[in-house]
Amino acid sequence: MTENIRIAIIINPALPLGLVANTAGAIGIGLGARIPELAARSLSDANDRTIDISSRLPVPILQADGETIRTALIKALEKRGEDTAIVPFPAFARSLHAYADYEATFPGRDLAEEEIDGLGIAGPSKWVKSLTSSLKLLR
Repeated sequence: MTENIRIAIIINPALPLGLVANTAGAIGIGLGARIPELAARSLSDANDRTIDISSRLPVPILQADGETIRTALIKALEKRGEDTAIVPFPAFARSLHAYADYEATFPGRDLAEEEIDGLGIAGPSKWVKSLTSSLKLLR
């Protein structure tokens, strides 16, 4: 599946640096869980020390404001295929300290109305480009 796949993570640059890092990390875990082929490999060095790889593909971290991220999320969900991953990080998740609370709260939320701090997408290159081509790298 990783032959024609592209990855992108979009983060709101207005977030404090620690939250930017946390958001990107959490989204990266979600993308890898949805599409294990992105990184489910190990490599051994000349002394047979084995590591787990980080990613088989580049992972650009792009920037956009919350409204742009939410719009991209809704467009991505409308055109979702079986070979795609869509991992949003809604702002309300930060106020919940247990995953069970997030899972219980989520069904009562409308993502089209929520502030979205970050979004990870992976899928066919054309699909990812259609959602991210106007965005700049996070700097």
